[in-house]
Amino acid sequence: MSHKPASATRHLRRLLELLAAGAPAEELGAVAVEARRNGATAQDLTEVEQATEAALRVQSALTQHRRREAELTALFDTAGDLAALRDLDAVLRSIVRRARLLLGTDTAYLTLPDEEAGDTYMRVTDGSVSELFQNLRLQLGEGLGGLVAQTARPYASPDYRTDDRFLHTGNIDAGVLDEGLVAILGVPLLLGSGSGGQVIGALFAADRTPRAFSPDEVALLCSLADHAAIAIDTAKAMADARVALAELAEANAVIREHSAAMQRAEESHDRLTDLVLRGGDVPDVAAAVAGLLKGDVAVHDGSGRPLTAVAGDGGAFTRGTGDAGRAEEAAALVAAAEASRAAAHAVFHDGRWVCAVLAGQELLGCLVLYGRPELDGPDRRLFERSSVVTSLLLLLNRSVVETENRVRGDLLTDLLTAPDRDPAGLVARGRRLGIDLDRPHVLLVARSDATARERLADAAARCLFGGGGVSAEHEGAVVLLLPYDGTGPGEAARVTAGQLGQLAGAPVTVAGAGPATGPRAITDAHAEGSRCLRALYVLGRAGAGASAAELGFLGVLLGDHHDVDGFIAGTLGPLLEYDAQRGTQLIRTLHAYFGCGGSLTRAKEELHVHVNTVVQRLDRIQALLGPDWNAPEQALELQLALRLHLLSGT
Repeated sequence: MSHKPASATRHLRRLLELLAAGAPAEELGAVAVEARRNGATAQDLTEVEQATEAALRVQSALTQHRRREAELTALFDTAGDLAALRDLDAVLRSIVRRARLLLGTDTAYLTLPDEEAGDTYMRVTDGSVSELFQNLRLQLGEGLGGLVAQTARPYASPDYRTDDRFLHTGNIDAGVLDEGLVAILGVPLLLGSGSGGQVIGALFAADRTPRAFSPDEVALLCSLADHAAIAIDTAKAMADARVALAELAEANAVIREHSAAMQRAEESHDRLTDLVLRGGDVPDVAAAVAGLLKGDVAVHDGSGRPLTAVAGDGGAFTRGTGDAGRAEEAAALVAAAEASRAAAHAVFHDGRWVCAVLAGQELLGCLVLYGRPELDGPDRRLFERSSVVTSLLLLLNRSVVETENRVRGDLLTDLLTAPDRDPAGLVARGRRLGIDLDRPHVLLVARSDATARERLADAAARCLFGGGGVSAEHEGAVVLLLPYDGTGPGEAARVTAGQLGQLAGAPVTVAGAGPATGPRAITDAHAEGSRCLRALYVLGRAGAGASAAELGFLGVLLGDHHDVDGFIAGTLGPLLEYDAQRGTQLIRTLHAYFGCGGSLTRAKEELHVHVNTVVQRLDRIQALLGPDWNAPEQALELQLALRLHLLSGT
């Protein structure tokens, strides 16, 4: 019987040795199996089994303590990283790597919201092998990560692919499948606590095999997520602090410059003011500014048209361009002036400085400075002060021009109401007022809705400011008479409609006619323009600009000259030219097609050809006239042009 206690003692000693060596649970359990195999008594076997259970409990406690120690070490290391925060990306990579190692997962990753795109994106990954997964983006509420961000709660799934608690989408499932992930644990990155906490991202750990995450693992990942949230918030606070320090330094520099620039600014302003008091005009101010700022200076009106330009050495300079270029240049200057008005400062645009010239909030024009890419604080303020002086002169000039325009407007009214009463007297009277009626003029008739009608006359006077034209109210509309500069009445009407609409603050419809020379021709042009204006409203083109010649067959009916040949050529020209060059019968085919009510069968019988020939000819007509040739409005014009072509005998 003495061998049994020795046997039990040997097995107990073996358990202690294994426990001290940190052997796995399987080896500890094998001791009881070995005792049973060696024939230990029931009493010894019970003693060994009890000792084995105790050893397993001790081993579990030691393992848990070691794991807890590793977790605490990782958290302390993370806290140390935060204390020495230099690179946010490095800290986040360290947190994600530790999450993967401590939880023993195949991969770990961290997502942050993209405020501009309204979704979340992968900021850091560790252990990922899929480029598709690394570039994955999630909307709020989509997938496990989207639900974590939406609810601010941890979520774990032992098998994400079959888990129906989450909103599965094609791109998310494709990324998860490409990465090979199965089990996923996600926890929120929270700033603050309780219901007022803000979710600023999410931290994840994932395995490529099924796995149930324990509460301890969830708590550990939450602790790491808290550190990540602190790191992100700290980095943002440091960035804000750097911005604030930079702004403070800039403000101090501005204060130092301001005191040094005050005297020069006051002297320059006094010089410009004295210039105005001595009777100077806009060109004089432009010359003074050009001399002070050592650059070329130009002044433009509210529609972008040039009023004056002076080089930095006091001489005039020109910047020539074509009609299209001038229109584009004017539009660019108006846009830059609007930007200057919105910013309440001069703006640098397209290689030049532009400052709005304002009367209250009304845009009178703009001051433009060339040749100074760099304009420091004092010079910039001088340039902006010059716009104030320029606005004063433009207001004075406009008052004079408005007075003159009222006198000249009386001439235009008499011209429209009684052109035959004294034509020679009207011409002589016009010369005295600077209007040469013996030269070609374009006549425009403008109308707006009732709310802007009172502003329209004032807008017309401002639109003509410095341009040499004249305007007057007549028969419920505003009539503008402009010297003909090569711009056709239709283009002039469109440009003026845009300018008047901007100045009046409401859509303005403008009809153009001319060019016309002499009192009777100008009166006839007004009648044609009035008819065209009515047609624009009937056609639903309020707010647009056009001439009678541009209204198709309506222009033929409305115009005084009835340019039938021009209408036929403009409508049927491609078909006529094609038939003439190739001896085809497209015109005859089109006439038969319309005459048969669009029936291919009846058309081929009338033409004595196969139906396929009719189809081929119609396809050629479409290629020449465009895909909308058979639309109701164009078909009407085609039929009218065909009828006029037939009547002309050609």
